[in-house]
Amino acid sequence: MHDANVCESPPERIFALYDVPMHATLSPGAIHVSVASLEDFIAKAKVGGFTGLELNPSLLEGRSATEVAETLAGEELVAAGFGMPVQFREDEARWKEDLEKLPAIAKTMSEFGMSRTFTWIMPGSNDKNFDQNYEFHVTRLKPVAAILADHGIRFGLEFVGPKTSRDSFRHPFVYTTHAMLRMAKEVGANCGLLLDSWHWYTSEGTEADILALNEQDVVYVHTNDAPAGIAVDDQLDHKRELPKATGVIDLDTFFGSLRKIGYQGPVVVEPFLASLKELPSDEDRLRKVGESLKQTLGA
Repeated sequence: MHDANVCESPPERIFALYDVPMHATLSPGAIHVSVASLEDFIAKAKVGGFTGLELNPSLLEGRSATEVAETLAGEELVAAGFGMPVQFREDEARWKEDLEKLPAIAKTMSEFGMSRTFTWIMPGSNDKNFDQNYEFHVTRLKPVAAILADHGIRFGLEFVGPKTSRDSFRHPFVYTTHAMLRMAKEVGANCGLLLDSWHWYTSEGTEADILALNEQDVVYVHTNDAPAGIAVDDQLDHKRELPKATGVIDLDTFFGSLRKIGYQGPVVVEPFLASLKELPSDEDRLRKVGESLKQTLGA
């Protein structure tokens, strides 16, 4: 029983996400910003002071790798990563269909400089006990990781921490840093964590939990803060704040620990903050989120 709790990149790919210090990365959908094209994405990243772009294949259609390389390099931007496109949670037919498409997508994304992808794992199930759910995830994700590895892409798994989320399921599942890392290593050698400060906090994670990791264990990072005046066990997943807004989550310790283990890569704000929608424009949203991330990273 389990515990509950490449292809080589050519040197001329100057636009690739090499190991550089933590950098502010824009994921537009996470902050209610829309982008119509790569040029629009770049312009909006500049408004907020972001240096990384979380891209998707649709924005790259009809473009050459050289064109994108020169464009991003000229703007001093990096291609940070993309969401893992296989719908593994659905029925077997859909999983297999998406799996068949993945080699072509992975090849394209790698050529365009993206060496990191990610997905989330729910902290429970209503129809599978822990061991059944564990086997399900390893079986579904192992071939995904293998295909990604063929193209030099690292794969981050995000655990979901809130007790309110866990309690909504009949059968609990993995929800902590090290339990998720153990499963990730069974999925593939290129697999590690998407570490989110919200889930670290709500799972009652500690500084020691992060310091026990190494740089290769962390593929991607999300950050945010938590509403004040709510006990950790009562926090609700989609009610968050911008980083440094309340000080409930100890972000100095979170990022200080990541620096100590040598994490170098994207940091994305994921606040699920309804009040961002009420701001007059995308530019207002970008400036507000960008400033919060600048303060958080000390940039």
